Parts: sequence; C-alpha cells; structure tokens
Amino acid sequence: MKKWMCAAVGAVAVMLCFLVFQAGVMAKGKDEEYIHSGIYIGDIDVSGMKKEEAEEAVQAYVESLKEVPITLYAVGGAPIEVTAGSMGIEWGNPEVLEEAFVLGKQGNIIKRFKILQDLTRENKKYELELTFDNTTLNEVLTEQCAQYDIEPEEASLRRENGSFIIEGGQTGEKVDVGASVQKLEAFLRDEWDRSSDALEFTLAVVTTEPKGTREDLEKVKDVLGTYTTSYKTSGADRSANVANGCDLINGTTLYPGEEFSAYGAVSPFSEENGYHLAGSYLNGMVVESLGGGICQVSTTLYNAVLLAEMEVTERHNHSMEVSYVAPSADAAIAESAGKDFKFVNNTDYPIYIEGTTQDKYITFTIYGVETRDPNRTVSFESEILSETHPDSEAVVADSSQPVGFVKVQSVHVGRKAKLWKVIKENGEEVGREEINSSNYKMVPRTATVGTATSDPVAAQLIQAAIATNDIDYIKGVAASLKAGDVTLGGALVPAVPQTDVPVEGADSTGAAQ
Repeated sequence: MKKWMCAAVGAVAVMLCFLVFQAGVMAKGKDEEYIHSGIYIGDIDVSGMKKEEAEEAVQAYVESLKEVPITLYAVGGAPIEVTAGSMGIEWGNPEVLEEAFVLGKQGNIIKRFKILQDLTRENKKYELELTFDNTTLNEVLTEQCAQYDIEPEEASLRRENGSFIIEGGQTGEKVDVGASVQKLEAFLRDEWDRSSDALEFTLAVVTTEPKGTREDLEKVKDVLGTYTTSYKTSGADRSANVANGCDLINGTTLYPGEEFSAYGAVSPFSEENGYHLAGSYLNGMVVESLGGGICQVSTTLYNAVLLAEMEVTERHNHSMEVSYVAPSADAAIAESAGKDFKFVNNTDYPIYIEGTTQDKYITFTIYGVETRDPNRTVSFESEILSETHPDSEAVVADSSQPVGFVKVQSVHVGRKAKLWKVIKENGEEVGREEINSSNYKMVPRTATVGTATSDPVAAQLIQAAIATNDIDYIKGVAASLKAGDVTLGGALVPAVPQTDVPVEGADSTGAAQ
C-alpha cells in the first residue's frame, strides 16, 4: 500500500513539473526569439541573444581573427609577415546559427524539457569552422615567397691551359605552393589556437638537384671527336665572323639528353653580337650580310659531332656547294628559312665543347667520357652521285652600280652526294651507314654589271656588251669605259680583263655560311 502511494506521489510530481514547464513556456512565448542559455558557437556565448545578434557576434569574432599576424617561413627560413585576413579567412559553417537558435524549441514537451535540463548541467558548444580561399592563398605564397627561391644551377666546365675547371653548381630550393596551401589550410582549420596573439608556420620547401654532379664532371677528360677547317682565303670581316661564332659556342657544357642548337648559340646576327658584313649566298648570288661565314662554324662543329657519334637531330646542306668540306659534310644555318644544326648528348655523361681559332683555322673538340671499344674507329666518306655543269654564262645588270663595275661569281657545279659512316674494327671495315644525302644547286658563272651613267654613249656601249652574254667581252668593255677610253664612233681600246670573284658566301636563303 505504501509503495503504491509513493509511486502515485512521484507520478503526480512529474506531471506537475511538466505542467509547470508547459505553463512557463506558454507564459514566455515572447522569449522564443532568443537563444537559450548555455549555448556557444565556438568560444562565443550566444545565450539570450536573438539570431541576428548572435550572427553579428560571431562575425565580429571572425573579423578579429583576421587581424592576427602570421609569420610564414620560406626558403632558408626567410620570414614573410601576413595576417589571417590575407589568407581569405571566412566563417565556414553559418548554418550552425540556426541549429543553436532552434535548440530546445522543437519537438514534444518532454524532449524540449530534457534538452533544457541538460543545458543547466552542461553547455552546448557548436564548432566554429573557418574556411580559406585557396586562390588567395596561392596568390600570397606565389607573390611573396618567390623572391627567396633559389634556382638550381648546373655546374659547368671551363678549359684553361689544357686543364678543366669546374664552376658553379647549386641545389635549387623553392616553396612548394600547392603543398604549402594544403598544409597551411589544415593548420589554420584544425590546429590554430585562436587565443594566440600571433602564429608561426613553416612552409613546404622542395629541392631540385642539378643534373650533373662534380663527380660526373671530373670524369670529362677524353676527346670524343675533333675536326678542323681552314678559312685562309677569307677576308678580315668573314674571318672575324668565324672567330666570333666559335667563341659563342666555346665552353658549352651539355648534360646527358640535352639538345644543342647551333643557331641558338650564335644568334642573333647583329653588330651588337659581334658580327660584320661578309659574303653570303642569296638566290644563287653572293651578297653582303651580317654574319657571313657563320656556317663554316656550324659545319666544323657538325664534323666533330659526327666523329664523337652524337645523335644529330637536325642538319641541312647549303644550297650551293662550299669549299671547306667535302659534299654532304656541311651543315648550314639559315635564319630566314629556319635551318639549324642540332644534336643531342646521347652519352651517359656530360660533354664539353671546345672551339678555337688560330692562323685562320677553326677547330672544335668534344670532350666526354670514352666508353667505345678502343679497337673500333669511325670515319666519314663523301660520295658524289651525279654532277650537273652549266652550259652558259649569266649576266645581271645592276643600275645601282656605275658603268665600269663588274663582279664575277665563279661557276658552281650542281651535285648530288651522300655521306657515309665507315666503321672499322682492328683496322678492318665491318660496317657502312648512310648519314645524309644532299642536293647542291648548279649556278653558272655569273657577272653583275654596273649600268648607271649619264653618258648616253657609255650606256649604249655597256648595254650592247651585256647583250652578247659574253662575260670576258663585257669585262673588257667595262674596263675601257671606266678608263674613259672610248671614241665617238664607239670603238674600244683593248682593256685588261677583271678577275673572277671567289665565293665565300652563305646559304641561298640569305643566312651566312
């Protein structure tokens, strides 16, 4: 009987509590627009606030965080001072505001009562999430860290007094922007003690080792290939161009797999880059151009490269045959036609290109690590497949030159040729490979004849001479006109013939050879 009475009393007590709670809720309906006590968003107590007030409080807190200074450490520990605001910080989960507002206001009376009772014993804390703008983070790191990056520097060789000297070489270091953005974002989101007055963070740094090591460079001692050509018949300007081009290539260190461009090394063809006007080929004629003679540089290097058995990736023959190497052993550079001579270091070690000029001889020597069988040798042979000889002469009238001027270009025989690589072992031929084939243009003996004069008799005489298409006769007439030894009847006094002009020239597209 007593147990029954106690249970009844308890039930009545609980019912009374519910009734009191319900009455209180009904009496305080106007308080439903406020957040219940004991509720936090992050470290912000939003108890008793309206939703708008709570939002303003949280936003104000986030704004205050934007002022927190952050020291980022870049390459070498270099400090970069920024603020959290410059990282694009924003409130990342504003939806928790609605959750905080409706807590204890939804569901049946029993559920609501229980939530409010729980709040009296323990506060409810919603996490305050922060987000960061990855684009902004990328921009900040890219713009402010690059100044401290260290670019990798390949070590190089210099040959002096017959010995090699190793120069330069350093490991590259730079901020890994992508990895740093991820690390920094995770740190600010998950590990940031927001009560701190300042933050420090070390950025991710990536290192880049140079391609070659000093150990590899120290092995570069062997001559892999060397070749020499003469330019003894060249004038001062062409000789200067050959020496200048040689100097621009000399000292090149090429690592395994790297490609060398002769045009890239010797261009631009300008006075500022050390070039002079010299003879070059243009449409079968000899003209003056800056850099005339440079193709002898690329050709000499080409033959050294062949002997070193490097991988040639681009080579072009001249439009007309040159005199300083056999047919098909030349390598032209033609700026306007995009011609270049290129090759790749196909060895496992660095190579060094040495270029020298002395007594009007140019020599290129390629040094590296010799791994070929010492009993194996290679040489190169030119084979002429066909020839085409001109059957007439050509005369070009030039009104920009005075009467009496005659410049004669020697004949160029047209040829088709091949270059063969001959492989021998212990002195016996064991193989023969075709390296290239070339077509050279046939150009007749050609005279450029000046026709500019105010004397109608001289003009008539030189035009009549040109009409004969006989270069030797034209030379005699021009010499007499130049000497003023002309009768009114047009009779000419015999003149001393002018000599032909040897061709030193360049490629027919206008780039000097």
